Amino acid sequence: MCFLPALARAADRPVRIVALGDSLTAGYGLPNDAAFPTKLQAALKAKGVDAAVANAGVSGDTASGALDRLGWSVPDGTDAVIVELGANDALRGLDPKLTDKALDAILTKLDARHIPVLLAGMKAPPNMGADYVKTFDAIYPALAARHAVIFYPFFLDGVAADAKLNQGDGMHPTAAGVDIIVARILPSVERLVAKTREAQK
Repeated sequence: MCFLPALARAADRPVRIVALGDSLTAGYGLPNDAAFPTKLQAALKAKGVDAAVANAGVSGDTASGALDRLGWSVPDGTDAVIVELGANDALRGLDPKLTDKALDAILTKLDARHIPVLLAGMKAPPNMGADYVKTFDAIYPALAARHAVIFYPFFLDGVAADAKLNQGDGMHPTAAGVDIIVARILPSVERLVAKTREAQK
């Protein structure tokens, strides 16, 4: 009897991606089929990429909160993770050092598990002041370089501050806004999938 190696079998199944984030990932104010993970999975399928994207977004979560739940939010068998965190940290004016420390710990733990990561950057609201914005925004490219992960500079690129693409609160994307987020981040996610498949060989 011939048994295929586990890695060979892994290449025959969908890439299991966990989207670890806050309300922007969870799909606050939207039906489930309009949330980022669902629409991303559909976009990947349309490109011929077999992937299952799990929604591990928790509304109101901070980077530290996501670190606390990392073990169960990213279960064994996860092939890749998209990290989208920090918006609530900035809105609450938390010390950027705390956000940096939590994100660094998340990336370190995922690296120890040999799970490829796409880090989505976040930007602090301008009303937080120039010094805060400069310090907070710099967290993400520095972490991406330090951990050698795939980096998408701003999760809300093309959507932030556009009233037509955000719900009434001005912070959470509409379904049309999610479509733009997915379209813009898709090439980076395709790179993540390719990196994951390469690691499975």
